[in-house]
Amino acid sequence: MFQHHRGRSDTWSEPLSEECAQDAFASALERWARDGVPRKPGAWLTTTARNRATDRMRREAVGTAKLREVAALADTAAGADPEPTEEIRDDRLRLIFTCCHPALAFEARVALTLRTLAGLTTVEIARAFVVPEKTMAARLVRAKKKIRDAGIPYRVPPAHLLPERTNAVLGVLYLLFNEGYAATAGADLVRRSLTEEAIRLARVLVALMPGEPEVEGLLALLLLHDARRASRVSPSGDLVTLEDQDRSGWDEAEIAEGVALLETALRRGVPGPYQVQAAIVACHATAPTAEQTDWPQIASLYAELAKFVPSPVVKLNRAVAVAMADGPAAGLTLVDELAAGGELAGYHLLPATRADLLRRLGRLDEAADTYRQAIELAGSDIERRYLAGRFAEVSEMNRAHRERE
Repeated sequence: MFQHHRGRSDTWSEPLSEECAQDAFASALERWARDGVPRKPGAWLTTTARNRATDRMRREAVGTAKLREVAALADTAAGADPEPTEEIRDDRLRLIFTCCHPALAFEARVALTLRTLAGLTTVEIARAFVVPEKTMAARLVRAKKKIRDAGIPYRVPPAHLLPERTNAVLGVLYLLFNEGYAATAGADLVRRSLTEEAIRLARVLVALMPGEPEVEGLLALLLLHDARRASRVSPSGDLVTLEDQDRSGWDEAEIAEGVALLETALRRGVPGPYQVQAAIVACHATAPTAEQTDWPQIASLYAELAKFVPSPVVKLNRAVAVAMADGPAAGLTLVDELAAGGELAGYHLLPATRADLLRRLGRLDEAADTYRQAIELAGSDIERRYLAGRFAEVSEMNRAHRERE
């Protein structure tokens, strides 16, 4: 089930009708999972949105000007889903397709859906897109304004229009899983409610759109990642890196299913970014030991992924693979180029990666300083503890080295 987070209210910067319609969608996710889907979901949404608007106006006494906005709720909320469609039988997936309107830019579609339906905070969404929180907040405001000004309705698309929304839906499920797999903040690394829901919805999407290689690729990717979930945190609650994980604890059934899905998708001959990412994770999941991981192949796959997704995060991941294949010096050169570009400023994995490469090269003073930077930027408690442990280890090595001198 989605987890809905209550963040800072933007009430005074957006229309009452829009906010209450979005609240109705979020409430539907919580209530329908517990009580079942009502016979007429569209009417339920309309009534819920109107009631929220009425309560708000009574409580805040904002005047008669807001009353006019209630009339707009019938068009805004009722248009969302007048009757369940035969094409999309799953209610949550239907709401995601509804919100991923093609009139919005791709990132705006994904971000707004994550905020409105999945309940992710602006901070979490900003981290997913590797942008400052203020930048993401501004994008969300602009997207909401465009919906209002253009009169974009919340309506479930008919079957022939699903493909134009599919990429955004895949993006929503992918980022929803990512937030669950490595939480932005808090005590826990994994939020299973999010990873399980993303996998469930991906399965529904595969059934809805059979033969779509990227849909199959996404499900394969999520399963292959999820197979390692139990080994990523020690019994004491500490982060366990991939090379140190107990592979006997990996879920062999999920790995087998993920690999089979990936092979099916690749045979269709239409490669895409989710298939390439799944292939990368499959290299890890099928390696008998960490030492037997095919790092040259992984580096090559990241280079291929960069053609589809030329993002600095992909480049950082490729730098790690190059470091493992060709040595830490080769990887550090690529990391330093990324750092100089400034695109990953504030992203804790950049200094964390750089610190690890410096440690492997024996440049301990620099490594310690860089671990400090990573600790300051890390959001989750478990990642900070891991980095603090590395910092202590490097500091002790540095001290011992100086004593020997």
